[in-house]
Amino acid sequence: MTMMGTPAPPLRPQQRVPSSALALLRSARRGLTEAREDTSAAGRYAAAHLAALRAAAAVLAARARPGVPRGRRGPRSVWELLPQVAPALGEWAEFFAAGAAKRAAAEAGLPRSVTVREADDLVRDAETFLRLVEGTLVRPPDG
Repeated sequence: MTMMGTPAPPLRPQQRVPSSALALLRSARRGLTEAREDTSAAGRYAAAHLAALRAAAAVLAARARPGVPRGRRGPRSVWELLPQVAPALGEWAEFFAAGAAKRAAAEAGLPRSVTVREADDLVRDAETFLRLVEGTLVRPPDG
């Protein structure tokens, strides 16, 4: 499944983006470059998924407010937190969360954990997601 044809509604852009969020966006962009250059399907898949994870973390760095929600203790996934601070990215969060186990298998070197098609699709999807996040966080407000 590819998310390429699923546009997310536009998010309101930030006027000031924290340097930590910008650093995560740069890291995500480098990760996508590594994904495109990797010759193995597992390596491309893992690098693309990690790039998307860094892009999502950039949104959290820019928009999340400190504090632990009541009734819930312990670590939470970026993919769980993302829809809370950017509801328009909820489908993307579900999509990438669903691929986390496959990324772990690819990173562990399990044979046939990822097909070439899955890796190529994820690289394209991660690129789309990163462009959406960059446009959301970095572009100047309209008007």
